[in-house]
Amino acid sequence: MHSTTIHDEETAHGGLHAHDAPVHHSVWRTSILFTIVTAILLGIIYPLVLAGLAHLVFPHQAEGSLVVQNGQVIGSELIAQSFTSDKYFHPRPSAAGNGYDATSSGGTNLAQSNAKLPQRMQPDIDKLAKENPGKPVPIDAVTYSASGLDPDITPDNAYFQAPRVAKARGLTEQQVDQLIAQHIVHRQLGFLGEPRVNVLELNLALDQTAR
Repeated sequence: MHSTTIHDEETAHGGLHAHDAPVHHSVWRTSILFTIVTAILLGIIYPLVLAGLAHLVFPHQAEGSLVVQNGQVIGSELIAQSFTSDKYFHPRPSAAGNGYDATSSGGTNLAQSNAKLPQRMQPDIDKLAKENPGKPVPIDAVTYSASGLDPDITPDNAYFQAPRVAKARGLTEQQVDQLIAQHIVHRQLGFLGEPRVNVLELNLALDQTAR
């Protein structure tokens, strides 16, 4: 009767070799390498590639949609700025900082059920109603946008302001209405978004007309 031991089996098969032993990877080493690789790929290379493509395909938008006049940047198509003169169209009210502050973007967060909302709006409604008697005050003329930096107004808002602007500039309402119509941006693809008018572009066009 023969007895076979583990040692005998190992000897018969040539024994266990070093390369047959299980390999243990360092979890910390793998985690650190993965973090470094993904940080380089997604934090440096990917943004640089996208920025480069954007500058090639959409250079104006990639630079912030800046509006330049006489070689000087006077604003952006994407950020509202304050206009208070009767000679200009006014943007929507702003709750961003002290008004139209791009570093403090935000709204009032007042819901329709909040009693403070109509209390805040009513003085503006009364003021605009006196400015243009007999015409309904557009809702975007007395409400803040979520960002406080909305550069656009509705066509209704623009046409509502037309009599004031025409009177201040010595133009006919028809002339101002035609200018508004030329600057209405319609829905994208016919169904995305709402018709709108960029206030800065419209005011610049007014200045060009005055010349």
